[in-house]
Amino acid sequence: MVAAGAAAALAAVCAAGSLKAQQPGFKRVELQRHDLSAQGREVVQARAEFDPGAAIGQHTHPGEEIGYILEGTLEFEVAGKPNVTLKAGESFFIPPETIHAAKNVGKGPAKVLATYFVEKGKPLATMVKATAATTPAPK
Repeated sequence: MVAAGAAAALAAVCAAGSLKAQQPGFKRVELQRHDLSAQGREVVQARAEFDPGAAIGQHTHPGEEIGYILEGTLEFEVAGKPNVTLKAGESFFIPPETIHAAKNVGKGPAKVLATYFVEKGKPLATMVKATAATTPAPK
């Protein structure tokens, strides 16, 4: 099942808007980072861990994100698409600069393996300030 959204699950918030500081209940561990053959691009692989109920707010990445749910159940919110719930064994794709968020909706921890193909030198993730245009309508 392809869904845009998670890995974002993979970064935390800091006052400057980039995702370097860790959010409560969310932890991102960078596993590797390498230059790509495409000039100015790099690949970053990370593992994101969510405690039950933990979330990563709306954010973007300066390139593609490809993710695989290792454990648990996450709900993804991706701009322009209906929310989707993914569980262990399912994968997702998020296009560059797409606003997305993720929340652990399962009873136990959730883990994601995310691979980012991004512009070198830019923050891996940048938080999006909520506005009327980015805030979902009440259900």
